[in-house]
Amino acid sequence: MTQTETYDLLRQIADSWGLLAMTGVFLVLILWPFRPGARGHYEEAATSIFEEGQDDV
Repeated sequence: MTQTETYDLLRQIADSWGLLAMTGVFLVLILWPFRPGARGHYEEAATSIFEEGQDDV
């Protein structure tokens, strides 16, 4: 296999499978906060600044 053929093969793989992989990662990262078990975690984080008794000044 010549250097040009290797480059062309790697370029085709990156164009197809690389794009598919990046799209999958993008969708997972976008949808991650909307998963069913996340609501409690995010509500706790949003209201934690209003809790009394914290002396972290």
